[in-house]
Amino acid sequence: MFAAATKSFVKQVGDGGRLVPVPSLSEADKYQPLSLVVKKKRCFLLQRATFTSTPFTLNDILLGDREISAGISSYQLLNYEDKSDVSLYGNRRGNHMVNDVGINVAGSDSIAVKASFGVVTKHEVEVTTLLKELTTRKINFDHCLIRQSRSSRKAVLCVVMESIRTTRQCSLSVHAGMRGEAVRFHIIDEQNPKGRDKAIVFPAHTTIAFSVFELFIYLDGAFDLCVTSVSKGGFEREETTTFAIFYRLRNILFERNRRVMDAIARSELYMDDLFSDYYYDKSLSMTDFSLREGTHVRVNLLNHNIPKGPCVLCGMGNYKRETVYGCFECSFNGQKYVRLHAVPCFDVWHKRMK
Repeated sequence: MFAAATKSFVKQVGDGGRLVPVPSLSEADKYQPLSLVVKKKRCFLLQRATFTSTPFTLNDILLGDREISAGISSYQLLNYEDKSDVSLYGNRRGNHMVNDVGINVAGSDSIAVKASFGVVTKHEVEVTTLLKELTTRKINFDHCLIRQSRSSRKAVLCVVMESIRTTRQCSLSVHAGMRGEAVRFHIIDEQNPKGRDKAIVFPAHTTIAFSVFELFIYLDGAFDLCVTSVSKGGFEREETTTFAIFYRLRNILFERNRRVMDAIARSELYMDDLFSDYYYDKSLSMTDFSLREGTHVRVNLLNHNIPKGPCVLCGMGNYKRETVYGCFECSFNGQKYVRLHAVPCFDVWHKRMK
């Protein structure tokens, strides 16, 4: 009955589809600003998302002891009085209300509903102030609500951003009967054995509708408030599907190949710079320096039991260019000899050493 009245209120007030009717009078006090609710995403059989209240607020799931100080503004929204006569047959709204009103509708073809909420007020969080406060805050993943919500892919945590409340004691009355009967709105006493009439009275400051912002929570604990209907909440997850693994490996290989090609390019630039003097200096002869008087002698290192190895000039990159020749008059990296290709590395090395 209470659910039927709140659904009717939300349908008439509208608010672009953001308002959600409070489903139960017993849980009405749990839909206050900054309270947390769990939204269950729509599935094939469930056309609308459902909301479940929790006993926690946004402060409870944040790391740190600093309380959120974002203000809550309040103002009068409207004066709501509704009287409606809904047909039970051939009417989609009437079919839904049969389950909501909770009265005996046998032998009846219509339901007369009277909801007297009086003046209702809107209480909403100051969004800009809240966003500034949450810039550096992070989610506590050890909180039980976070652990349970994270384990379900259909559960989305939401923060109540506004609530609509009554300001006085309110009453709801329902009467089931045939069209043409006089509509009666009153509290039925013990002389109503068929239960065809029902009325309830609930106190002031009862929440009848609310709206939420979804939370999108990242793996590092940071989170975003989804302030538009386009952005969706949930948890960032590490994809483990075969498709995701394939593309992750592909990206790793592409990155590795890019680094190899960059290293080769840098090596080629280095060698070009290194040999530029040798190739373009006209005063440098292509003859072997080792044959000249007073120069270092080129030797075959294998004759001295020294194995073949990379040239110190052109064999230090990713592709090892090895040689058996070298020089005993020079030293390199703690060794008493230097491996150098016969041409042109031997001549270039000694030219630069002069």
